Amino acid sequence: MKNLFLFLTLLVLSVSANAQQNQTQQDSTKVEKLDEVLVKAVRVNATSPITHSNVSKKDLEKRNLGQDLPILLNYLPSVVTTSDAGAGVGYTGIRVRGVSAQSTNITINGIPYNDTESLGTFWVDLPDFSSSVENLQLQRGVGTSTNGSGAFGASINILTDAVSNKANGEISNAFGSYNTRKHNIKFSTGLLNNHFELSGRLSQINSDGYIDRATSDLKSYFLQGAYVNNGTLIKALAFGGHEITYQAWNGIDAATLKSNRKFNPSGMYTDESGATRFHEDEVDNYKQDHYQLHWNERYNNNWSTNLGLNYTYGRGYFEQYKEGEDFADYDLEEIIIGGETISETDLIRRRWLDNDFYVLNASANYRNGALDMSFGTSFSSYIGDHFGEIIWARYASNSEIGDTYYNGQGKKKDFSIFTKATYKLNDKVSLYGDLQMRFIDYTTTGLTSDRVNLLVDENYNFFNPKAGVTYELNERNNVYFSYARANREPSRGDFESNPNIKPEQLNDFELGWRHNNDEFRISANAYYMLYNEQLVLTGVIDNTGTPIRTNSGKSYRLGLEVDASVQITKHFAVQPNFTVSTNKNKKTIISRDGALINLGKTSISYSPDFVAANALIFQPKTNFQISFLSKYVGEQFMSNTDSETSKLESYFVNDFNVTYEIKTNSIFKSILLSGLINNVFGEKYVSNGYVYIDSWSTPGASFEVPGYYPQATTNFLIGATLKF
Repeated sequence: MKNLFLFLTLLVLSVSANAQQNQTQQDSTKVEKLDEVLVKAVRVNATSPITHSNVSKKDLEKRNLGQDLPILLNYLPSVVTTSDAGAGVGYTGIRVRGVSAQSTNITINGIPYNDTESLGTFWVDLPDFSSSVENLQLQRGVGTSTNGSGAFGASINILTDAVSNKANGEISNAFGSYNTRKHNIKFSTGLLNNHFELSGRLSQINSDGYIDRATSDLKSYFLQGAYVNNGTLIKALAFGGHEITYQAWNGIDAATLKSNRKFNPSGMYTDESGATRFHEDEVDNYKQDHYQLHWNERYNNNWSTNLGLNYTYGRGYFEQYKEGEDFADYDLEEIIIGGETISETDLIRRRWLDNDFYVLNASANYRNGALDMSFGTSFSSYIGDHFGEIIWARYASNSEIGDTYYNGQGKKKDFSIFTKATYKLNDKVSLYGDLQMRFIDYTTTGLTSDRVNLLVDENYNFFNPKAGVTYELNERNNVYFSYARANREPSRGDFESNPNIKPEQLNDFELGWRHNNDEFRISANAYYMLYNEQLVLTGVIDNTGTPIRTNSGKSYRLGLEVDASVQITKHFAVQPNFTVSTNKNKKTIISRDGALINLGKTSISYSPDFVAANALIFQPKTNFQISFLSKYVGEQFMSNTDSETSKLESYFVNDFNVTYEIKTNSIFKSILLSGLINNVFGEKYVSNGYVYIDSWSTPGASFEVPGYYPQATTNFLIGATLKF
């Protein structure tokens, strides 16, 4: 690895030197606009009646010191993030408006990124991906029609690095608490012969984690080849990652939270001498490779098209040491040793997922005066193999090397077509319309990891209409109203927990006002999200830490979001935002102690009524910025029963961020120094948790017991990026 880094460093230096003699006259603005065509079909513009936030490469760069992308988005409106390992490296999660990551649609260059079966997003599979993001747009609510699974709380569409007009390179290193370190190298040849560019990145991130043994060993790559010629842009991309993370998804109970909040029960077992030990390879080990091809064509001032192809190959396992497992649960036979019948054993198992994902996207855009119209289609095909193997057992019984104790397969085809248009009726009024049809075919065969037959054969046909209007009050103010419907299928896990699970439907109403001038910007948005059979989190997790969901009948989310930026002086700005909301299940019925209980109206799980953030930004020079970042998350319930035992307390954390860029006349173009102190005041807080039902400790009674995922107290990251 060291030799490879040295080789690429020399390559960057030689390319940079050569570029001084081969600078192109290509207009870089045109190249960037061609890049934007990759995501035009799933994005909206500044005056669209869709609630959204845009994040640029420059915004991400300030805090990009090794933490996952969700953590970098923590200060956007209505966003709540969490980290299994406690410090933002490894497994991380994001919720928007209280809606889980399983209901947030993610695309990369217009290609769906959500796991097709679980519907979740696993950013740990793409370590340091933020370093290859040109910009992204987070749409709250249903948003515009997108590719892949529907958006029920938000959609995040990501554009990767744009074609660079000039040769450049970067070497970046960061270090911090919990032995965290990040190293990456980037390069671009710039446009060679005015047409060709090759760029890439290699990254490595390691961390011991805040939680005991919650280590992360993360590697990733990004390689891009591009061809540009007038209105043509062709991009071929290969990117991926390999993550090995020690499991930290079991959380801890309330007593342990008080006595030892960093304790990690994962991998714990008792050896033959009675000593407590921890299995050193209780890890999640997964690789994921993405291959994309994009062809963008601008024919004239009116017409442009985009064709996108994708293949994703994922494979990996998680390993567990299990004590006293019944032979019958692994299809093993009882054995007799010394006259004693043996029916259970300690063992180490691996549960595998091996999957292939193919995507074809095609879209066209027509612009002529008042009309801006896009239409297109997306087709994807997924095959996922699920199987388990025993790699060691104290008593092997009748097992053989290479045996699997369960096998299952999921197949999913997803086809959608859409057309959307914005029509400027006059100088004041713009109309927006968006129609999408989506067709899904999902089948499963074989056994689950619990050796239960899972036979799913479902077809879903969804119609998702959207409409809106924007009224320009004047050049600084506009108001908008939109309505959108979304339908979404259940996940594989939903079918495992309930074979009769239903798809969910959302009717989303948004009413907003935007004001923008040089010193003061504000947007206020009221939303009413009316659900039918919303798949809400129950608070219960499975044995991989994945949340279990259930249909909730009628439910709603009603809220107000305010996002502002105030330039108080030339050097000082304030950027506050807050969301106040009410999130309710209209009627909650649970089964408890053998009886059905109607709890009436209850709060939706993991949906705080108040979320706020603020940034105090002091910039004495253009190359020097100091930011004080604050985040408040109100109390929330981890189940849908309004039980006090399932309540997560509110928390208020503050981060301190400083960046200083040194312009040089030497071999480096500049040196960017960054520092980040997270949780400055050492708040001991919990951002996520779960509940389970205890029906055995008290005969004849059952009750909820909470588990928690503590987050890190004060910690820091510092880094330096050398730019060529």
